[in-house]
Amino acid sequence: MIIMSWTCITLACFAVIFLFQAFVWKRNAKSKRLPPGPRGFPIFGCLHLLGKYPHRDLNKLAQKYGSIMHLRLGLKPSIVVSSPQAAGLFLRTHDLVFASRPLVEASKYISYNQMNIIYAPYGSYWRTIRKMCTLELLSNHKINYFKSIRKEEVDLLIDYVKEAACGGVAVDLSAKVGALSADMTCRMVFGKKYMDKEFDVRGFKAVIEETMEIAAAFNLADYIPQISLLDLQGLKKRMKAVAKVFDEFFEKVIDEHVQSKDENRTKDFVDLMLSFMGSEETEYRIERDHIKAILLDMLVAAMDTSAATIEWALSELIKYPRILKKVQNELENVVGKDRMVEESDLDNLEYLNMVIKETFRIHPVVPFLIHESREDCTVNGFHIPNKSRIFINTWAIGRDQNTWNDPDKFIPERFMESCIDLRGHDFELIPFGSGRRSCPGMQLGLIMVRLVLAQLMHCFNWELPDGIVATELDMTEQFGVVMSRINHLWAIPTYRLNK
Repeated sequence: MIIMSWTCITLACFAVIFLFQAFVWKRNAKSKRLPPGPRGFPIFGCLHLLGKYPHRDLNKLAQKYGSIMHLRLGLKPSIVVSSPQAAGLFLRTHDLVFASRPLVEASKYISYNQMNIIYAPYGSYWRTIRKMCTLELLSNHKINYFKSIRKEEVDLLIDYVKEAACGGVAVDLSAKVGALSADMTCRMVFGKKYMDKEFDVRGFKAVIEETMEIAAAFNLADYIPQISLLDLQGLKKRMKAVAKVFDEFFEKVIDEHVQSKDENRTKDFVDLMLSFMGSEETEYRIERDHIKAILLDMLVAAMDTSAATIEWALSELIKYPRILKKVQNELENVVGKDRMVEESDLDNLEYLNMVIKETFRIHPVVPFLIHESREDCTVNGFHIPNKSRIFINTWAIGRDQNTWNDPDKFIPERFMESCIDLRGHDFELIPFGSGRRSCPGMQLGLIMVRLVLAQLMHCFNWELPDGIVATELDMTEQFGVVMSRINHLWAIPTYRLNK
């Protein structure tokens, strides 16, 4: 009864707050022109319009209201951007205004209260860690430094698949690519691979997957912050639990590095970050929690995004044998059939790079680029209020009919005469974001995707198991922070090189 009484009091308070805010919004709307958009319900706004696939739902609404659309999600004013031209206004013309991130519970409880690169608000701290990552951790020199690690891990994958090919056994490509990405990332970031039991009883990948699931879950408290204390969905409790697992693991990793006496071992990302700890040379003093927050970024972002992109590209190539054969013909011309692909070959694989661009277009693994306005702003004649959440719908941009012919078809050749690149200058294709908040790990991610994909296509032919017809391959996605296949991709390999 006491709980029910407090719940009623709390809801009554929320109603009063909402009515006051609604009055303010209505008064401001008379003098300032907001972008068009659907009307919502009191308190909940337009949350009822979002279903299992929010990127698709918001794209349908944009067809009616336009490429710059306003709607309230809970109590939060939100702007949805659904075309390349509109994206350019937010990410280039007014880049500084929209350079921040909204505070959500996942960033507070999992990401060390917004201390990581992804969630940190725009300011001196974010500039410091961004500069550190760009110039030190993810520079071309450091990427080349870890070249041997990438080769060793890809060779292990190829050996595994060769063994499966000898027995005519189907390979769970989703699982193997995910494991490869995890092992590669761990060796570059931590200096070694960690067994599941060294991380948590549930296993390394399981905790990562739970973290991504929680971060992507619809959390009512992110849209109606006043109910946060109630933890109605139990998400806060789960966030704190996975945060504790990560924190204990990172403490162990940092302690191992601090205590290490081996001067000859390969220096990893942890070593580099420890060299900044307590330094007066940076604009912002870096301490232990900052390092752990950045480690979390490196671990989660690098593992899942690269693996999901490779998984989608493999799916499309297996689904369309004509395109797969064209990739293999190019590999034979550039590399031959007497050796495996080297990283030095990648820039010469023009058609493979078209396949990767088309994969980014039709299967963006990050369906929304989420920003927050730092002040009131006028964009294309529309008033954008301070603290508005900006959702750049990369999925919708990749299917914009004014930009792409046959946008729902996988056609790598569309990039044959195109100058569109992936660095964020061309807003038709922005898988790594654009402007100040673009992904600093783009170059490393691209190398991993290109190398793994090239190697698997060069060394093997592929067919689907159980008599599944290639064109009937299920391509259903699973919405999340990283959008991957809902079902794992299985395929039977046949070795095709001369040795």
